[in-house]
Amino acid sequence: MDQIDINKLWQNFVDTISKHYMDFDGRVGRAQFWYYIAVYVVVGIGVSIIGGIASAGGGLRALYGLALLLPTLGITSRRLHDTGRTASWALLLAIPWALSILLGLVAFLSFMTFGLLGLLFVFTPIIGLISLAAVVLLIYFCAQPATDGPNEYGPVPAIWSPNTSPASPATPPPAAS
Repeated sequence: MDQIDINKLWQNFVDTISKHYMDFDGRVGRAQFWYYIAVYVVVGIGVSIIGGIASAGGGLRALYGLALLLPTLGITSRRLHDTGRTASWALLLAIPWALSILLGLVAFLSFMTFGLLGLLFVFTPIIGLISLAAVVLLIYFCAQPATDGPNEYGPVPAIWSPNTSPASPATPPPAAS
């Protein structure tokens, strides 16, 4: 059974950030995309833990998310291209962010106008459900298999696997006579 190579996972993450920071063209395979997301989440948890210890959790986590916003949008766009969808669907990632700003604005205006935060309790669950629906839809799209063969966004991406290569045999193969 093959083992997952942690170095290969990390290299995929670093390559996506350094070589494809604002790359929205082309296609990326399902495995490469989901392993990037897995490393993104694990590193994000680490950033949150360090931020909590240093009493800067929210700010540090926000800085991490902002720094990796473009590479994450880029790889999501390329994954959507692989399924034959336009990259515009990646903007669903902006819905939770935009709705949070809207919720803050509504809270501010309701407090300034009425002196109470009653509207906040009405809009919070609605905004949360809209955000959840947007993220679930995007996850569904990214989990779909790729289109067969080349499509309008480019050729089929190379197969990527996080597994280590099979161990070389202990003895060299016999020479051909």
